[in-house]
Amino acid sequence: MKQIIKTFIYSGSTILLTICLINFPDQALEAAIRGLNMWWEVVFPSLLPFFITAELLLAFGVVKFIGILFEPIMRPLFNVPGAGSFGWMMGMASGYPTGAKITARLREEKQLTKIEAERLVSFTNNSSPLFIFGAISAGFFHDLKMGTLLAFCHYVSNAFVGICMRFHGRKESSHYRMEERSTNGIPMVRAFKEMHQTRMKENKPLGEILGDAVLNSIKTLVMVGGFIILFSVLIKLLFLVGITPAIAAIFEPLLKGFGFSADLALPFFSGLFEITIGANMISQTTADSLLQKAILVSFILGFNGLSIHAQVASILARTDIRYAPYFFARLLHGTFAVILTIILYKPLYLDRRTLELYEIPVSTELVTDNIWLIILQYLQGFGPLITICFLGIAAVILYKRNK
Repeated sequence: MKQIIKTFIYSGSTILLTICLINFPDQALEAAIRGLNMWWEVVFPSLLPFFITAELLLAFGVVKFIGILFEPIMRPLFNVPGAGSFGWMMGMASGYPTGAKITARLREEKQLTKIEAERLVSFTNNSSPLFIFGAISAGFFHDLKMGTLLAFCHYVSNAFVGICMRFHGRKESSHYRMEERSTNGIPMVRAFKEMHQTRMKENKPLGEILGDAVLNSIKTLVMVGGFIILFSVLIKLLFLVGITPAIAAIFEPLLKGFGFSADLALPFFSGLFEITIGANMISQTTADSLLQKAILVSFILGFNGLSIHAQVASILARTDIRYAPYFFARLLHGTFAVILTIILYKPLYLDRRTLELYEIPVSTELVTDNIWLIILQYLQGFGPLITICFLGIAAVILYKRNK
């Protein structure tokens, strides 16, 4: 009976989506183009180097090297192996879904148990500094101080999530591998030996390793692009058929109960689907309180948005890592981020704004000096060329291998 209900829900939703696409072809095309532009201008060229680098570092054993050195830090704090530090650092540097991608690869390489992978993915799928400082702070709010507040609350609360999730699955895994627990020998020497042994096990020519790294990275990014376009269209269609405003009306009493402006209901609900659209709409609302906007943006940054959730679920589906712990961790992250935003709004935003007001005038001209915005503008200019070139490289590699 349960499967029959699922069949009706899946088929009914697909039929409804098809009808909406037929009724609103122009708006759907516009939304799809907007999602495609976001993917090939920014997402693909900004994530591709990190994905390829991660694949190469795994193949050459560098992650094993890092894992042994960082085991004394990662195990007490987050109850994951030292190799998890690689996913944590790469996730913070490049943004989602890098953390999920690296966690899945570490699980495939047997460097993590199932429970350890679920702990790791819960706090490594962050927003990137490029998005927080470049897109949200400089691009949407035109206020550099906002980026400092949002970034600090986002990354610190994410570390709190990792500490909380260390207790996940304690009954299912009460021990970990003895070779990681061993402290015999000098850590640097042991780390180098493990790195060398891992590289020797990868019995492939350098060219094949590079080709695999490029192909695996591009496959993942094509999947990510598909989800970005799909959710861009879906959000637009939900708005056109009146579903989004109707659900946003339900959020209005809830937000009013916490003292928020009712105008923030629709942007907040949109942000639960897609972070970029929601953050942009929140920044453009007429609500007087900037603290209210910062709180809602912090929450949707921590929650990730259903678009990111779909990407992560798709990546994890190829492993035995469960999605439910990740979803719970995202709610926890959003909650911690909100609390930190309320506490740190005055010291990290108001006080700094007052002290440095004479040094940095608040205007749209100042954002041109922001390094993250410069990188964002560079990607928008040269990103499509990078995307096309690497898609061509992938096509050539596939053609030669098939031939």
